[in-house]
Amino acid sequence: MSKFNRDQMAERVAQDIPEGAYVNLGIGLPTRVANYLPLEREVFLHSENGLLGMGPAPAPGEEDEDLINAGKQPVTLLAGGAYFHHADSFAMMRGGHLDICVLGAFQVAANGDLANWHTGAPDAIPAVGGAMDLAIGAKQVFVMMEHVTKTGESKIVSQCSYPLTGIKCVSRIYTDLAVLDITPQGLRVREMAPGLTFADLQAVTAAPLLPLETGERA
Repeated sequence: MSKFNRDQMAERVAQDIPEGAYVNLGIGLPTRVANYLPLEREVFLHSENGLLGMGPAPAPGEEDEDLINAGKQPVTLLAGGAYFHHADSFAMMRGGHLDICVLGAFQVAANGDLANWHTGAPDAIPAVGGAMDLAIGAKQVFVMMEHVTKTGESKIVSQCSYPLTGIKCVSRIYTDLAVLDITPQGLRVREMAPGLTFADLQAVTAAPLLPLETGERA
């Protein structure tokens, strides 16, 4: 089955981030998006540990151990970027000042419910961190994740079985197989990996899918 690799997924998410947007990139896979934002497009990247104006990853050997994102990965700071207190950072998140956040997930439900902090695994150390604040505070929530688990179970479901991070908060899902919109009618398929059929995608998705409407552009 044809799949998008992680860099292709990050590049695809970057395409949907508009000029002038204030954006938070969650820990893990979403951090890759920073490396694919067009240089000519002004996007303000926010990190919950207190950065605004975050740039892409530094070149090897040019890392600054004091300049990291929320996932403790080295980053750069663009001209005009700022540092600020953790409390101010969360006030931005909770106050509706972020246009988009990009988060990973364990599950997303067809109605946009998000579960991304705890699976109940016995060796897990659950900590919701800032994900709950981002999920309810950002104007749009994009989820970036693999379509199925390592054991082949769908991460897109009719109803989440894991503890929720946010209710009806997700607007778009980007996976290694497809791009899906959460709509009032259900999960709308906008794009699929090359060579993948709608039937193939539905077979690995544990929630009903709707095809792209006739005449609608992806």
